[in-house]
Amino acid sequence: MSRLLQWVFGRLPIGWLQLTHKRGGFIAALSGVAFANVLVFVQLGIMNSMATATLRPYDFFLADIMISAADANALAEGGNVARQWMLQSFADSDVIAGMGLFVGNAPWDRGDKDITFTTFGVDPGQPGFLAPDIAGDAVLLQVQDVAILDRLARGLSREDAAAIRPQTPLSFETQGRTLTALDTFAGGGGFGGDGYMLVSDQTFLSLFASRTSGAPDHILLRLRSGADVAVVTERLRGLISDDKIRIRSFAEAAQEDLRYQQTQRPTGVIFGFGVLIGVLVGLVIVYQVLSADVADHLREYATFKAMGYGPWFFLSIVVEEALVLGILGFLPGLAVGTGILTLMGKVTTLPLAMTPGMAVIVFAGTVIFSVLSGVIATRRLAAADPADLF
Repeated sequence: MSRLLQWVFGRLPIGWLQLTHKRGGFIAALSGVAFANVLVFVQLGIMNSMATATLRPYDFFLADIMISAADANALAEGGNVARQWMLQSFADSDVIAGMGLFVGNAPWDRGDKDITFTTFGVDPGQPGFLAPDIAGDAVLLQVQDVAILDRLARGLSREDAAAIRPQTPLSFETQGRTLTALDTFAGGGGFGGDGYMLVSDQTFLSLFASRTSGAPDHILLRLRSGADVAVVTERLRGLISDDKIRIRSFAEAAQEDLRYQQTQRPTGVIFGFGVLIGVLVGLVIVYQVLSADVADHLREYATFKAMGYGPWFFLSIVVEEALVLGILGFLPGLAVGTGILTLMGKVTTLPLAMTPGMAVIVFAGTVIFSVLSGVIATRRLAAADPADLF
């Protein structure tokens, strides 16, 4: 490390030598930086898992445009829309198919633990609205009280999920009715439910007696090949007489849901502040270490200053120390953060994992904020008068 720093800065690595002179303090400083990195990694991991979990149910469907109620900020939130708007949208020549999408939460009491399924009611006669890995099972949903379960649902063992087949169905009770699961699909637990379940729209209406076929939660539309989604969306806004409903592209609806979860829901705001707190903790730790080091060696710095060395020389020493703390503190933080996220992912079944993007962002942020702390710490040195120190 000493030779590398000497090659980078073209001088004796004074900053490295000063830091490692007191090994106990050096290790404590690296531990503090690593701790701040772990805080940021965990919060970023949770935020990423929220984004993945929010967008995951949109992957179950294939649609170009979604019509929703004015207060439908998320796929599973908001009021209903009238089915008549789907029929009215067929007046546009580019709209070739439509389907009402019903959404509700169905609990499965398993005795020791309940599993809450975010349940989607779909028209089994329109498999074109379902993702390819699900569309093949749409025919199973034509039978009343048949369901397709999320094999990655929280609380459902992998052995039980693997045994669910048309030849070996699983029957369970929810909402006062007995459903029969004939197959599974890959979903995963999220922040709003333990997993997902697909049923036919008729089965959904039998589970939720207060719902009616004329008022789905959303309306999905498919357009002819080559149609411009933005143009058709704008035409539908003028065609449909109710100006209170939201007509958006399906991709835009997913991104609006994500922004809503991250910026308006308390969970997303808390995780965002967690990232900010981690950054501030790291900034303060590095600043305190460098500021204390400058104070301890102020007479040596004053000697260099009296010899004619300029402020850039002193800044390079402190920046060198900041880089050492930032880089070497990042490595254990990365290792511990990866371990914690992996463990949390297994326990919660949330999509928690270390990603290359997270590692790059945190590393760059660690280096930048460490250097910033170093620049702040040199302000005292720049104002020092050698004559006052001797």
